[in-house]
Amino acid sequence: MNYLREIWRSRELLLNLTLREIKGKYKRTVFGQLWSLANPLALMLIYTVVVGLIFRVKPAPGDPSGLHVYALWLLCGLLPFTFVSSVINAGLRSLVSNAGLIQKVYFTRIVLPLSTVGSVGYTWLFEMGVLVIAVSIAGAFVLPWIPGLLLIMVILAIFAAGIGLMLSIANVYFRDTEHFISIVLQIWMYFSPIIYPVTLIDGPSKKIGGLLGTNITLADIYRLNPLEHFVEVFRNLLYDNRWPAATEWYICAGWAIASLAIGMFVFRRNERNLAETL
Repeated sequence: MNYLREIWRSRELLLNLTLREIKGKYKRTVFGQLWSLANPLALMLIYTVVVGLIFRVKPAPGDPSGLHVYALWLLCGLLPFTFVSSVINAGLRSLVSNAGLIQKVYFTRIVLPLSTVGSVGYTWLFEMGVLVIAVSIAGAFVLPWIPGLLLIMVILAIFAAGIGLMLSIANVYFRDTEHFISIVLQIWMYFSPIIYPVTLIDGPSKKIGGLLGTNITLADIYRLNPLEHFVEVFRNLLYDNRWPAATEWYICAGWAIASLAIGMFVFRRNERNLAETL
C-alpha cells in the first residue's frame, strides 16, 4: 500500500514522462500521428491477402451484427495484440535506455516502464477510434458497446503493464531478454486467434481427444493463452455487437490483476539495486 502511495505522489513525473514519449515519437515527421496507422494497416493488408484470399480462412459472420469483413475481423484482434507487443517492447527497454537518469537522480523508478504504457496507449486509443469508425461504416452498431470497449482496454493495459514491469527488470540483468522476447512475441501471435478463428483449433482438438489419457484436450491448453480471452472480448464488442460472457470478463480481469501484482512485486524487490546494476 505504501508503494502505491509513492507511485501516486509521483503522478506528475509519470505524466511528464508520458508526454515526453508521446511528443518525441513522431517529432519532425510530416504525417505525425498518422504514422501509427501505417503498421497495423500494412499487417492487415498482408494477412488479408495471404490468409483471407489465398488460404481462404473465413471466420463466421458477426453475431448478431451480421458483419462479414475479414479485414475488420482481423483488426479487432490485431490492434489489441500490437498494443501488448508495443508495451512489452517499450517497457523492457525503459530502464536500460534511461540508465544515466537512474544513476544520477533518485525517483520512483517504476514510473519509467509505466510511462510507456501511457504513451503507447495514447497511440492505441487513436487506432481504436479509427477502427470503431470503420466498423460503424461497415454496418455495425458500436455505440452501446463503447463503455465495455473502454473497460477491456483498461484491463488489457493493466495486463500489459505487469508484463512490462517484469521484463524491464529482466532486461537489466540479462540483456538477451530484448532479443528473446521479440521471438516470443512472434510465436505468441501465431498461437493466438488473431489471423484465424479459434474454430480451426476446435476441429483437430476433437479428433485428437484427451491428451496422454486425460480429459485435457488441445483446445483446453490453447485457451490457457490470456490473449485468446482478450481477443474474444474485443471481437464480441466490436465485431459481434454483443456483451461477452461473464466468464471471459473474469478471466481477463484475473490475468490483469495477477500480471500487475507479480510485476510490481518483482520491480519492488529489485528497484533499489538498479543504479548499481546498470
